[in-house]
Amino acid sequence: MLDRSAVDILLLDDEPFILKLHARMLSDLGFGSSRAFESGALALADLNRGPDPHLILLDLSMPGMDGIQFIKHLVQRNYAGGLVLVSGEDKRLLQTAARLVAAHGLAVVGHLAKPVTPAQLRPLLEEWERGSGGTRRHPGKLYTREEIEAGIRNQEMVTHYQPKISIKTGEVVGVESLTRWQHPMDGLVLPGLFIGIAERSGLIEELTWLTMNQALTDRTDLARAGCPLQVSINVSASLLTSLEFPGLAAAATLRASAVPQDIVFEVTESEFIADPRAPLEVLTRLRLMRFGLSIDDFGTGYSSLSQLRDIPFGELKIDQSFVHLASSDATARAIYDASLGLAKNLNMKTVAEGVEDRPDWDLVRSTECDEAQGYLIARPMPVSDLPGWKEHWLTRRKTEFGFA
Repeated sequence: MLDRSAVDILLLDDEPFILKLHARMLSDLGFGSSRAFESGALALADLNRGPDPHLILLDLSMPGMDGIQFIKHLVQRNYAGGLVLVSGEDKRLLQTAARLVAAHGLAVVGHLAKPVTPAQLRPLLEEWERGSGGTRRHPGKLYTREEIEAGIRNQEMVTHYQPKISIKTGEVVGVESLTRWQHPMDGLVLPGLFIGIAERSGLIEELTWLTMNQALTDRTDLARAGCPLQVSINVSASLLTSLEFPGLAAAATLRASAVPQDIVFEVTESEFIADPRAPLEVLTRLRLMRFGLSIDDFGTGYSSLSQLRDIPFGELKIDQSFVHLASSDATARAIYDASLGLAKNLNMKTVAEGVEDRPDWDLVRSTECDEAQGYLIARPMPVSDLPGWKEHWLTRRKTEFGFA
């Protein structure tokens, strides 16, 4: 966990009383001194004098420079810390602003309606701590193509795995492979700080193959150790245009002493390109070879229904932004229910992403979703930790989740 006394927090609100209130709440929660400003211009002037803060609590409705305008300045600065949006506006507007921030690539910790209470603020910051505790994000830092290339060459890219469980039985049914960068200076770097640059600089295919081959090797080692699991692998959009990919994937699977049924390729909905011919051919051939196909982050793109119609997906992953909010937000719940119903009508397996707390779990279980993954179950971990985690889960699923 982070040392709260060392966390640098910036508060921005045009109401002095609110600034004092938020500062007092943070102090009561054990966080160190915070910097408070009544205008975006003053806050930017302060940012230009030193390193960016770890966290910003930002009011959206301010005269002169509103919160959305301030966010544009953070984007230009490549701000890498966390952002909590605060506003007295209606909840839908707050949610829209949060989606805008996420679309810009900033880390949205959450959003809070005024008046903010300690009961609202505490769990939000605790979740942020859990997400930041194992990594070091350096404010304003962007990695270059050369640095990422060196990381690949020096074998600094590692693969972590997040378990997926059957909601009906509580059994561990698979893992999703996730790329991390074990940077020699910066510690464990999350993909949000380098995957986009790898995509834009032409390194994403090499990185994807690196992760895929490692996942296949690890899956084989786990099976030999008595822990066979289906492995999900994220596939970049560029590989979907390569007509050679199905054959290469089949060969790599055979070399790892695995079969296609052991592997699920996850395709992010928003990554489909304008010309569908090559992706359709690639995905259809993969399915004929008996690889699993999953549509990831469902509901976040723009052509979901046509993709479900045209592509032989067998699994639909409901995006975490709908799962985690569904128990408390009517709009998210409506989208969650629609996604789940659509998948069931199409005879597709459903996976709920982002199951982070007990209300999330109760929801996905009561709605009969098929599988779940998220921090409530397990955080992504090195392959060496999986057997021990699985043993612990066998006990935990009985004592905490009521499985026989």
